Amino acid sequence: MLEACGIGLTIAKGEIVGLTGPTGVGKTTLGRALAGLPSRWPGAVALDGGPVALGAVQYLHQHPILAMNPRWHLRRIVEEAGPHDPDLAARLGIAPAVLDRFPHEASGGQLQRISVLRGLAARPRFLIADEITAPLDAITQARIWKALAARPGIGILAISHDRALLDRIAVRTVVLKPQPIVAAGRARY
Repeated sequence: MLEACGIGLTIAKGEIVGLTGPTGVGKTTLGRALAGLPSRWPGAVALDGGPVALGAVQYLHQHPILAMNPRWHLRRIVEEAGPHDPDLAARLGIAPAVLDRFPHEASGGQLQRISVLRGLAARPRFLIADEITAPLDAITQARIWKALAARPGIGILAISHDRALLDRIAVRTVVLKPQPIVAAGRARY
């Protein structure tokens, strides 16, 4: 079980939990903290009551190009995490020839699908999917979420502003709300 203390967020193995809220409320910050990445999240994060083990949680960026080495071929980027599943690549719509390109030679949709393939190649227990399908067409969105939902042993936190999407894919959705900042005895929003 992956837990974010302080807000009561828990993700069990095999479930998709949605996370939404206004822009700037801390959704990405929380997602990065859950994945063990540097963040300013004030609460504690635990995996089965202890620290998050390296590789147990994979973070899928909203803008995958930011997480890719521009000097590596996409195949190397994917296989850095572990051997990829060619059947999964096909279900995601990744042609084998695409893996021989550099990141700048692929479209945003191709990079996002490659990011998902890479994240799953690491064989994580949990995925943090931060707005991964927001800029994509409906068919590509459906393809990605169908492939992720077919991985029953992985818990997923789906961060999105799209409530209709979260209503379709998540077992429940947590809404982060702005909290007042208390400074010099006054609450500010």
